[in-house]
Amino acid sequence: MNLIDPLIRRHVALAGATLLAACAGGTALVAMPPADVPAAIAAPAGQVLEVAVAARGVQIYECRATPGSAAGTARPEWAFVAPEATLLDAQGRTVGQHGAGPHWTFDGGTPAAARFPGRVTGRVTGRAEAPRAGAIPWLRLDVAAGPGAGGSLGSIQRVNTIGGLAPATPCDTTVAGQRVRVPYTADYRFYAAR
Repeated sequence: MNLIDPLIRRHVALAGATLLAACAGGTALVAMPPADVPAAIAAPAGQVLEVAVAARGVQIYECRATPGSAAGTARPEWAFVAPEATLLDAQGRTVGQHGAGPHWTFDGGTPAAARFPGRVTGRVTGRAEAPRAGAIPWLRLDVAAGPGAGGSLGSIQRVNTIGGLAPATPCDTTVAGQRVRVPYTADYRFYAAR
């Protein structure tokens, strides 16, 4: 954890800078320019970065039989279940939660909650390998439900990931059905139509 903590602080500071810039600009949550990302997860033309937050939490995996295997030939493997993370501002304060669906909710009284009240749900539409070894992929998700679905809020990026990959330990019949919570951090960037 000692190697991850400085990186988490950097991600929290970047997300906080975004929120502070947004607050200084009035009600519009205009944020810092987006990081360079692969074309596979780039926000569509006409969308601009509105909110960026740091996330700190876990990716949950379960040891299960491979789907679609014939009876008696199923080989267990680690299957992704859900994320579970806290969304943080620059001071490390909780501003929301991220969970299964995937979904994001922002706490009342935060600039993000004012812009995106309620629960935002996304579906993966793009994927790129993380530049950092041992990190979960970077993603682009389109908003499937929630405030802005089909309207102003268009897409979400997961970038700057650290950790979160399925366990390296074997998944076999001795651990079948067990769940493992793997720590991860990431930045989530919310884009909206101009």
